[in-house]
Amino acid sequence: MGKATVVHIITKLELGGAQQNTLFTIAHLNRNDYKPVLISGTEGMLVEDAKKINDLEVYLIPELVREIRPVKDMIAFFKIKQILHQLQGNTAEGEKLASSSAIIVHTHSSKAGIIGRWAAKIAGVRLVIHTIHGFSFNDYQPSLLRAFYIFLERVTSLITTKYIAVSRSNIETGVKKNIFNREKAVFIRSGIDIDSFQKTRFNRIRMREALKIEPAIPLVAMIACFKPQKAPLDFIRMAKAVSDEICEVRFLLVGDGVLRPRIEKMIRELAIEDKVILLGWRRDIPDIMSCIDILVLTSLWEGLPRVVPQAMAAGIPVVATQVDGSPETVRNGVNGYLLLPGDIRGMAEQIAYLIKNPEKARAMGEKGKQLVGEFDVWSMVSQQANLYKSLLEQTETKNLNESV
Repeated sequence: MGKATVVHIITKLELGGAQQNTLFTIAHLNRNDYKPVLISGTEGMLVEDAKKINDLEVYLIPELVREIRPVKDMIAFFKIKQILHQLQGNTAEGEKLASSSAIIVHTHSSKAGIIGRWAAKIAGVRLVIHTIHGFSFNDYQPSLLRAFYIFLERVTSLITTKYIAVSRSNIETGVKKNIFNREKAVFIRSGIDIDSFQKTRFNRIRMREALKIEPAIPLVAMIACFKPQKAPLDFIRMAKAVSDEICEVRFLLVGDGVLRPRIEKMIRELAIEDKVILLGWRRDIPDIMSCIDILVLTSLWEGLPRVVPQAMAAGIPVVATQVDGSPETVRNGVNGYLLLPGDIRGMAEQIAYLIKNPEKARAMGEKGKQLVGEFDVWSMVSQQANLYKSLLEQTETKNLNESV
């Protein structure tokens, strides 16, 4: 088996877990075995990071956007198909490929997952993998739209060789919705660099100084994109409820997005401008983690929120919503607490309890450190590479049998 081309397709290179893990996988694939290629939209903070990865072909498609745009979607489809046709014509050494099975297409995110897999099918690619970082449908969509997305996922499953699920919950959802059978999905955790969260450049005091926050003041943080899925307005409502009970507390929101104007307006309306700090996007998340006391995640739905294992590695208790893969990271009452989405009062009560009981918070944080091992990013890359190898070997054996 010679060197195979692995084409990762993702909608947008924003500063998110799926995007960061995709780039990490690409950067660390063994170049003796695989030739990596990346196809993405042109938006996102990680575009320049992708361009700096050694021995990586990058194709940026302006029409590949997250929103449904029929004309742009069709243009993106044909552009991806054309790229895949070109890649099938040549190996990394410039030799003619004997079969399209020497290419693997690996898609991520909902839009790229649908367009990319169908482009691969039309281009004749035989090995197509999709990583589920959460499904395109959720309980907060209108019923007809949700049914349409489920239909799209079911149809596209017919041309998908294998699924990678980052949470067991996503496997159960896929099986329950008749999108795939259990044997078609492989469970591979979304990984983090554990060491970087346990050996940070700054200690708590130095990082607090940089953020202009007093060392002894409790600091509650959420790190997320400001989009409806993450429900950041619930974080602001929770901040108001907690600060009404505990005066000396600060709240940190790390991220940005379409809901920022509404967040800023709500902060003003609730008169908590002196309590909430909006940091915007940050790349020094391990350093940020070193100085916070509680991590909060108010999501309405998730795949598996990567920020939670990051907090666990840093020894921080987590208060999160009980959705999808979150219960696989937060063990209620052990390393944090789980509440129903939208339960502002319940979330505020648990956060206030941890602030008033710092020994309990520290114990929960230490328990998180003990549980984080399964989220090692190097294990993630190894498992994905092993999956590629297994599928390539199966296809090569099938091709040999068909030629006899």
